[in-house]
Amino acid sequence: MHEDGPLPRLASRVRVDALIRRVNSAGGFGTVLARGDDEAGAIAIVTRDAGEEALRAAMLGAGGRYEFAELARGPDVPAWIERARRRDPDLWVIELDIPQAGQFVAEMLDGG
Repeated sequence: MHEDGPLPRLASRVRVDALIRRVNSAGGFGTVLARGDDEAGAIAIVTRDAGEEALRAAMLGAGGRYEFAELARGPDVPAWIERARRRDPDLWVIELDIPQAGQFVAEMLDGG
């Protein structure tokens, strides 16, 4: 907590750029599949686990903290993205191809 109140949340573009840089510097590959609102766009993340795509997005958990929940897997991922972007054109969709992608996702939540 900042002395004048809570610290401002990092802009979505800053969070996305930082996450992709971290993944790329760790030997993985990160890219933007769909660009959202620079300031306040929600972020969905596509990862590869054992060769299968999974899509996760931040959801408010029971304890009041955000956590990334799996919302689609395999062939359902493209359809989920299409529906979600129609409802929310400000949504960012990024893809991470790196072992233990969940670790990078968790760090993004903790940092922003």
